[in-house]
Amino acid sequence: MRQDPKLTKRIQNWLESPKDSRNLDEGAMILLKLTANQLMYRKIMRDPQKYANYIEQQLQRRLKARVIAITHEQVVEMEDKVARIESVHLTLPENDPENEFRKGKRLDHDSLPEEIKQLYVDNLYIVQRMRGVHAELRVVTRMEPGKVCLDSDKYPFLKELIELDTQLHDNWKRYDDYDPEKGEVVETEDMRQESKKALAFINFNKKKYALDPTEELRDKLYESYKKVLHPTEKLRQELIDMDIIPHNPYM
Repeated sequence: MRQDPKLTKRIQNWLESPKDSRNLDEGAMILLKLTANQLMYRKIMRDPQKYANYIEQQLQRRLKARVIAITHEQVVEMEDKVARIESVHLTLPENDPENEFRKGKRLDHDSLPEEIKQLYVDNLYIVQRMRGVHAELRVVTRMEPGKVCLDSDKYPFLKELIELDTQLHDNWKRYDDYDPEKGEVVETEDMRQESKKALAFINFNKKKYALDPTEELRDKLYESYKKVLHPTEKLRQELIDMDIIPHNPYM
């Protein structure tokens, strides 16, 4: 069951307040929300000061459990992201990954400025690093008899894979969008407004496309996506799943 982050923050704030100035009525009310124990609540309210330590201990115990639960939710979400990353980047033949990169190489690559060409090279190393991190993650999560893989064990590998994937796509966007005549594009207010309009168009029409996937609407959605300056990973994956944008970022 998903935790209420506002209630968790309320518990934290109460426990972080100075003991001599804590609102014990507030602490008792928080505990009631957590336990629904009306009998204990009435007992505490007859003499809150007498139960000050009890309230603190109970809230500390429950806060620890809630933080663990929230961390687990985060890790589960990260694992879902990494599964999608794996399906795109980490299932390519390991013996010759350069072949996939050649598909994404610009025809004018050799004439590009060094810093733009370097993005192409960097991405090869990023994918190689992603493979290495993914292999380490598999080792960590490979269960042994009597061993439990903790969320804290998986978290740093999941985090690095997601960060590497973000950098990979940022680099491809800079590389693909570079205009030899204009140089590297600098965001303007007009571009930001165009990006907002494009994003609004996508959000309004993607459900329509799901119900009636015409080629014309698909092309419009794809062209709109290319105008979005900083698309989220969630949006990118959603449009990939709908076959609106290419699955392979190297194509």
